[in-house]
Amino acid sequence: MIPERAFDQTCLFFDVDGSLVDIAPRPEAVVVPPSLLDDLERASRVVDGALALVSGRSIAQLDELFFPSRFRASGVHGAEMRFEPDDAIVHPGGDVIPDAVWTDLNAVLTDYPGAFAENKAFSYAVHYRSVPHIGDELTAKLRALVDRHATLNLGLMPGHYVVELKRPTFNKGLAIMAFLGHPRFAGRRPVFIGDDVTDQPGFAAAVEHGGDAFSVGPRLPGTTGTFASPSDVRRWIAQIAATETLRG
Repeated sequence: MIPERAFDQTCLFFDVDGSLVDIAPRPEAVVVPPSLLDDLERASRVVDGALALVSGRSIAQLDELFFPSRFRASGVHGAEMRFEPDDAIVHPGGDVIPDAVWTDLNAVLTDYPGAFAENKAFSYAVHYRSVPHIGDELTAKLRALVDRHATLNLGLMPGHYVVELKRPTFNKGLAIMAFLGHPRFAGRRPVFIGDDVTDQPGFAAAVEHGGDAFSVGPRLPGTTGTFASPSDVRRWIAQIAATETLRG
């Protein structure tokens, strides 16, 4: 992976669900191993703070999930940015989605028991992990919903048993590029780890800026390597964390 001598030239970006932590049936059921908090804090110090979470979750959800730690973070696929742990959250991706779309979305979901939606203000995530057979039909209904609200310039972003309604004005690649323009990250070689097609803009941004992109699980297009599972990612972070002691 990244040799220790390169840590002063490296910045680290991590997707969360499916990359740092194991996928759960529902987002609120995800478990963060206690050791991961300490390892992330220590790894962040090893790279002089140039470590950020780049997630589809909101930053508020990330803070709750990783409490009491707070990390530099991008939330909702780049709609939210926080460049320092105590900074205010900024929203480079535009306005929140109007409530009328949320109302229409929930009307669609009444026909699909087992599917549910998350309202992340800047995107709506429709999950169907417990009923995977409905994926194609549900996606078609969501596409029709987007067409009915064409003036809002919404699009669909598919993932692992999830489809997100969002604007095209933000993604994880743009989020990583924003971090790379920040003094904490500028001039460093980016490494991004993700597990889903929603992470592909992030993979591209890392590689385009001279870094590496790793997918978790199957090899995804645009990546330079893989981790077999989130537990392997956590072990790698623990190895980085351990170098803090060696560096004194």
